[in-house]
Amino acid sequence: MTITRRHLLQGAAVAAIAPSLGLSASVEPAHAQSATGEPVWRHALSLFGDVKYPADFKRFDYVNPDAPKGGIARQILIGTFDNFNVAVAGVKGSIAGAVQLVYEPLMTSSLDEVSTEYGALAEAVSHPEDFSSVTYRLRAEAKWHDGKPVTADDVIFSLDSFKKHHPQYSAYYRHVVKAEKSGDREIKFTFDAPGNRELPLIVGQLTILPKHWWEGTDSEGRKRDISATTLEKPLGSGPYRIKEFVAGRTVTLERVKDYWGRDLSTNVGRNNFDELRYEYFRDSLVALEAFKGDQVDWRTENSAKNWATAYDFPAVADKRVLLEEFPNRSSGIMQAFAMNLRRDKFRDPRVRRALNFAFDYEEMNKQIFFGQYKRISSYFDGTELASDGLPQGRELEILEKVRAEVPPEVFTTAYTNPVGGSPEAVRANLREAMRLLKDAGYEVRDRKLTDSKTGAPFTIELLGADPSFERVMLFFKPSLERLGIDVSVRTIDPAQYENRLRTWDFDIVVSSWQESLSPGNEQREYWGSQAADMAGSRNIIGIKNPAIDKLIERLIYATDRADLVAATKALDRALLWNHYVVPQWTYNKSRTARWDRFGRPAELPKYGQSAFPAIWWYDADRAARIGKRS
Repeated sequence: MTITRRHLLQGAAVAAIAPSLGLSASVEPAHAQSATGEPVWRHALSLFGDVKYPADFKRFDYVNPDAPKGGIARQILIGTFDNFNVAVAGVKGSIAGAVQLVYEPLMTSSLDEVSTEYGALAEAVSHPEDFSSVTYRLRAEAKWHDGKPVTADDVIFSLDSFKKHHPQYSAYYRHVVKAEKSGDREIKFTFDAPGNRELPLIVGQLTILPKHWWEGTDSEGRKRDISATTLEKPLGSGPYRIKEFVAGRTVTLERVKDYWGRDLSTNVGRNNFDELRYEYFRDSLVALEAFKGDQVDWRTENSAKNWATAYDFPAVADKRVLLEEFPNRSSGIMQAFAMNLRRDKFRDPRVRRALNFAFDYEEMNKQIFFGQYKRISSYFDGTELASDGLPQGRELEILEKVRAEVPPEVFTTAYTNPVGGSPEAVRANLREAMRLLKDAGYEVRDRKLTDSKTGAPFTIELLGADPSFERVMLFFKPSLERLGIDVSVRTIDPAQYENRLRTWDFDIVVSSWQESLSPGNEQREYWGSQAADMAGSRNIIGIKNPAIDKLIERLIYATDRADLVAATKALDRALLWNHYVVPQWTYNKSRTARWDRFGRPAELPKYGQSAFPAIWWYDADRAARIGKRS
């Protein structure tokens, strides 16, 4: 399971992230077929567990069914955009971050369950006991914003388009070998093999596009091209549509007043704002000043320094601006300096480990981050899926099958990052780093780290797109230079940066991988060998490791929750001991600041963090108290 873009847009503060792709699914096998062998249609699917809400439920527990409709919510996005076509997002142009809200998926998740999905475009779903296929039945009332019905042909067209034009989706849905109409409003998806418990609802997370619109012509009579970028306002079926935009600067979505799904139980108390406005900024510091000037309403703060020092302006003192932290219970994360293994200098794990010894996280946390962060020590940090100690039980059984293909430390040593924070510790870490580099075939000549065989100097470019991250890279630079490494720090514009990632033209970048509580097929795209050569994939590191591939497959085909946890920990341990990244830091809460114009339910969903703006609403009384927007 991945954390879907729709959740990030509707259920939490917006961030400019790469598209996420799926969610886990299963039903209890006993319910897959009736006694006569006929399929049993269900309103929801869940991975390894029970569905909380019955078929006739009225609303999710965490929403306010009486929430007023109206008002505007203005939010921040960092970067730029020049594309509304989600079918080529991540490979062509820069996609507008809010465009996903234009569309309705087949299924939608609840935010108070770990991995449960309920019907959206689809009114029912069924699959056989062996998970070899899944069939969705569309709602008769589901319509595009032009009034035409959503059809089975639209669903098939969407799958084909994403598989053909979007490398990430192509990899993610490669096990869906056929999609066909099996009834007037039914689509059957056939998989290449049985047993993959995630596939039924991964299909349900597919963004559905209007075939008739994409095969038609625009207002100037030009034929639309699903394989190209476009800034034509897209036709959707969801709760919002694009009202207006200025390319690269702002996008405003308006609530569709006659939205076909407004009374669905999954939508009661949601989508309350008349307008959602997204303001783009190239620089996060400029975005902060815009927030202070009341040019935007909501800000998610990612800088510990800003959180500690930048919110002392008058509107905070008089409570017109509210600061609040929301706990993150829905995901874990690996954020790190990611090395490009496609470059020879990073292929030796001893070199990669040496760079970790050069990173004095403790001093950085003290000097730059006001001691707010915790060092990441797992690819699933913050969840029960994170490995610790030594493998045992089912996890050990899984690892035994790849013992010859993983580092021996996987079985003998609990993974820990080097610890700095004092002159003595730093010196010891640098000595260990130099030892590892020497063992890997490097030596210092004229104070420069040099390949002993070729005489080539060891150089590193730390590449980024966010100017605020320069201070982190500049902090790391002197430690690397003490090892004799020639280091340059370069910040480029987001479009250039994205293009360089797509073509693997980098040494080291800062990257992050969010992990859900039920990881699955997306792990192939994060770490799998096949994804390493796919432009636009999330395997930016370039991992090609047979053992990692086997552990990913073991995770995907887990038979129950305990098996999934064990398999995930085994994968985590193998990733850590290959030293593919230099782990950075995490904070298990979302820091937010908002102008006090909004209301929210008394209790927010367990796995929704702030859930803004999805279940919040515009509060006219609060807005009147703090005055008009600037």
